[in-house]
Amino acid sequence: MMMLRLSLKLGLGKRLPLFCLPTTANSINILTPFLLPGFCLSFSTSGLCNFSVKTNLQMNTQRHARHLVSLLLNYLSRRQATQQVHSHIVTSGLLHQLYLHHSTNLYILLLNTLLRCYSIGHFPHEAFTLYKHFLNSPFPSSFDSFTYSFLIHACANLNSMIGGIQVHGLMFKVGFHFHVYVQTALVNMYAACGFLLEALTVFDEMPEKNSVTWNVMITGLTKWGELEFARSLFDQMPNRTVVSWTGIIDVYTRMNKPDEAIALFQRMVVHDGIQPTEITVLAILPAISNLGALEICNSIHAYGEKRGFNIFDTRIANSLVDSYAKCGCISSAARFFGEISSERINLVSWTSIISGFAMHGMGKQAVEHFKMMEKAGLRPNRVTFLSVLNSCSHGGLIEEGLKFFDKMVGEYEIAPDIKHYGCLIDMLGRAGRLEEAEKVALEIPSEIVNVVVWRTLLGSCSFHGNVEMGERVTRKIMEMERGYGGDYVLMSNIFAGVGRFEDAERFRRLLDTRNVFKVPGHSLC
Repeated sequence: MMMLRLSLKLGLGKRLPLFCLPTTANSINILTPFLLPGFCLSFSTSGLCNFSVKTNLQMNTQRHARHLVSLLLNYLSRRQATQQVHSHIVTSGLLHQLYLHHSTNLYILLLNTLLRCYSIGHFPHEAFTLYKHFLNSPFPSSFDSFTYSFLIHACANLNSMIGGIQVHGLMFKVGFHFHVYVQTALVNMYAACGFLLEALTVFDEMPEKNSVTWNVMITGLTKWGELEFARSLFDQMPNRTVVSWTGIIDVYTRMNKPDEAIALFQRMVVHDGIQPTEITVLAILPAISNLGALEICNSIHAYGEKRGFNIFDTRIANSLVDSYAKCGCISSAARFFGEISSERINLVSWTSIISGFAMHGMGKQAVEHFKMMEKAGLRPNRVTFLSVLNSCSHGGLIEEGLKFFDKMVGEYEIAPDIKHYGCLIDMLGRAGRLEEAEKVALEIPSEIVNVVVWRTLLGSCSFHGNVEMGERVTRKIMEMERGYGGDYVLMSNIFAGVGRFEDAERFRRLLDTRNVFKVPGHSLC
């Protein structure tokens, strides 16, 4: 009852103020209460034709309303479609006709469908604007439980705790708070806003929970780092579905716990006998890649072939290419890449195989595939260029790498980020072209430059024994960051490598006098 007391304290016994949301001008006629700010009352037939809106005057009111509901549901995430249908509802006077014909169910259904479209889209505040207009409309508004669940969903998307508490209090007042889907929406809203105690309170007080409720609570806990609590709740879940398993597996994968993710996957398949879906496979493949578990990767590949995932889902095909490469089997990655049909292959497919070749030091193959990709008519992005630059760096293809960098900037007009610059400096440094590498480092825009690229150059100076540049680079590093002892040790090693032992000892002593730290190494012996 804590939520009820909190709601009453905020004055929710009166009309819902929703003071944190946008307001609009007063109604000026029977149509404008249903019109969102910025809408034009002119009806654009050509625009609505794009979404198959038919304004057949012979169509009766109820059929017309059902047609629009179906249309809205087909374009839930399309704001333009929602607004055009909304505009048509206003200009046609459809709601007025439904009210006069006592079609209350269709009246509320149409309202709720509009609210749903706005609440799950990119402009959830418009759901509240629409709701407020209905409150002020000339027609008596009889909302149902779905109305409030959509408003709660909008609060979650807005991250509006105040609005959520207000709607929660209003639901107590009208008696809709006991519906499972409404309570589930409340759990989701409180969890999305970071109020886990309130979410758990609603969850614990629910007399009946379905699998969606459990999944929402578990997801909310993991979002805020409460992994152990979420796992405990998952283990208590009475009827775990494939969605539940996929969610918890994905969480462990994203939190860099691949062992636990794979253990859960095996438990799902062997113990519970649940067949993984495409989404489950996509969730477990990164965990397999992190562990380099080639045998499990082969099993997933075989399962995908059996279920037809590999043929119809390009995402799985791309993930398998990436997983094989990261598991150390570039031949399997290349072979499977060759099996992807030309109709399904996309930029991610090409980037995955190019990255795989780069990972294995196969620079020539990476360059060849990049050129094949261009011939196929695909436009590379910054990730593709980063992969091919890495392959050139590790494969010693310096001139090719420089050409790719120039092509990225000149031909494709992609502004390089710090990773591209770092890759270029590493490539030139490995080849001993230190002056060019230093020039690149000095040309990096100040807003993106960091100490890592200079440390990369310092490592190249150490490898090639360039003391003079090493001193310059060290001074640059000290200007940016003084607290890391590895820089002093590296410069000390450069001096020692050319016989300047006094200077080497001087840098070693600076480790103590400047209170810097160096992370100690570890041995398996």
